[in-house]
Amino acid sequence: MADGHDDHDGHHGHGRAGHGHGGGHDHGAAVTAQTDRRYLLWALGLILGYMAVEVAVGITASSLALISDAGHMLTDAFSLVLAIVAMRLAARPAYGRWTFGFKRAEILSAQANGITLLVLVGIFVYEAITRLINPPAVDGAQVLVVAIAGIAVNAAAALLISRANRDSLNVEGAFQHILNDAWAFIATALSGLVVLLTGFDRADALASLVVAGLMARAGYGLVRESWKIFLEAAPEGVDPAAVAGGMRGLDGVVQVHDLHVWTITSGFPALSAHVLVSPGHDCHSVRLELEALVRKEYGIEHTTLQVDHTASDILTIGRGALDTGGRPEGHCT
Repeated sequence: MADGHDDHDGHHGHGRAGHGHGGGHDHGAAVTAQTDRRYLLWALGLILGYMAVEVAVGITASSLALISDAGHMLTDAFSLVLAIVAMRLAARPAYGRWTFGFKRAEILSAQANGITLLVLVGIFVYEAITRLINPPAVDGAQVLVVAIAGIAVNAAAALLISRANRDSLNVEGAFQHILNDAWAFIATALSGLVVLLTGFDRADALASLVVAGLMARAGYGLVRESWKIFLEAAPEGVDPAAVAGGMRGLDGVVQVHDLHVWTITSGFPALSAHVLVSPGHDCHSVRLELEALVRKEYGIEHTTLQVDHTASDILTIGRGALDTGGRPEGHCT
């Protein structure tokens, strides 16, 4: 849809298409992305280093909770790598057929992060149920020590990522991975303490189920939000009917149709519409006022508006006639 709107306006020789863009947006976004990548790289180093430790201890302690946490940390590392790669792709300029560049690479990354979380949920739930039926002996002391250290590592990684731009669904996906892992370590630490004090080995499997529940919640949220963008739904908090109503309320605007509001990537909403104005108003002035309106009221800076004069006889008949066949508008000169 996104590419098609620009082509749609360009093929109407009788109208004038106006494009509104935020000044300095690309330069500011590039600086922000570079800083965000640095935070994510630091977090990646922390996660990879501690994951190796956790796998080793999880095997020696026979702890599914620790191994589950290590698997979750592996997805953390994967999500961070995806986020970094997606940032680099999104920073590439538009060219040729790629009229918006590769900005939606970030949404692909967020969706992949959500799907991997959901896949791991199934694996960990199966293993946890198996261990609830036949629990192995668990070294509670090792589990407790490693989990407490893991809480500190994940807290540090989460702090780093929280300094990045979390308005990006890509960064938010990586952050949710890390945050859920921190909660998972807390559950694992509690299970290790229970095993150490009571010898109740099934506490380890129960902690794994808690981890799986947290992962399912985060994974579903990421998949849902990324699908909204891929299906080009209106951004959260933006009602297309209200936008159209606000545009029609502008002096001189007779009708707004073919209105589309969608999100190109996180923090990059877009709007396109065909607007008919009364013959006594200047098309270009009205277009500028409409761009200012949607920018101020709805935060939409990327707009593509085709503005035409409506025929004078249509105004006499009434607005209902505008919806009949053909395009009864006049040329905007």
